[in-house]
Amino acid sequence: MKTVAKHDERQRISVVINTYNAEKHLDRVLESVEGFDEIVVCDMESTDGTLEIARRHGCKVVTFPKDGCNIVEPARQFAIEQASWQWVLVVDADELVSAELREYLYKQVARAGGPDGIAIPRKNYFMGRFLHSCYPDYVLRFFRKEVTTWPPVIHTSPKVDGRVERIPRSRKDLALEHLADDSVATILRKTDTYSDHELPRRRHKGYGTAALVVRPAFRFFKSYVIKKGFFDGRAGLIHAALDAVYQFVVVAKLLEERRKR
Repeated sequence: MKTVAKHDERQRISVVINTYNAEKHLDRVLESVEGFDEIVVCDMESTDGTLEIARRHGCKVVTFPKDGCNIVEPARQFAIEQASWQWVLVVDADELVSAELREYLYKQVARAGGPDGIAIPRKNYFMGRFLHSCYPDYVLRFFRKEVTTWPPVIHTSPKVDGRVERIPRSRKDLALEHLADDSVATILRKTDTYSDHELPRRRHKGYGTAALVVRPAFRFFKSYVIKKGFFDGRAGLIHAALDAVYQFVVVAKLLEERRKR
């Protein structure tokens, strides 16, 4: 695939995708972003067929050296800086972009007085089911490059110096489709990794013993009841419990860290 610019220069959009051993879904992802003005694949030294797939689709390929596990967010900022156009859409290597979303974004950049950033809803899956409890799961992934920075903190959002709008949650046709369908084992491994990265942001909270019960209980209630996880059957129940486990682990690690100090 060749990405040929078809729009006024001020309205062109670069798609940015960070990859590391992402061959599983990458073909489908790149097919879904055909029609944008540029596709930048920022690879972190993959050892599978990721680069071959990216080049076959005519992507602009750049490399960010892999050095430990804290590289994902710095690599995003680096990738954004490689984009040729002022409007950037950041897509994960396991997310699909609908034709409706592409058309919507081009309409927004052509609109006078439009936003500087757009938060996009995302559809998530678990045990083969769409999760009501995880929708709309807004992610700020579309913005003007010149007014945006991506902090080097895992699971953070970009900082847009300007007005940000949200796509209405009712527009499921405009949502990113998250192809990842993590197993229970994968979620538990991520819980251990991500909770470590959560500690610096939560040290000021001063959680006590009660938080070991209150925070997981509230998270379960929010996921299963408030966000209607009960509509998702057994998958919704298990996912809500895993959400609660994540909160328990974060608080437990903070208490352990405090005791050591």
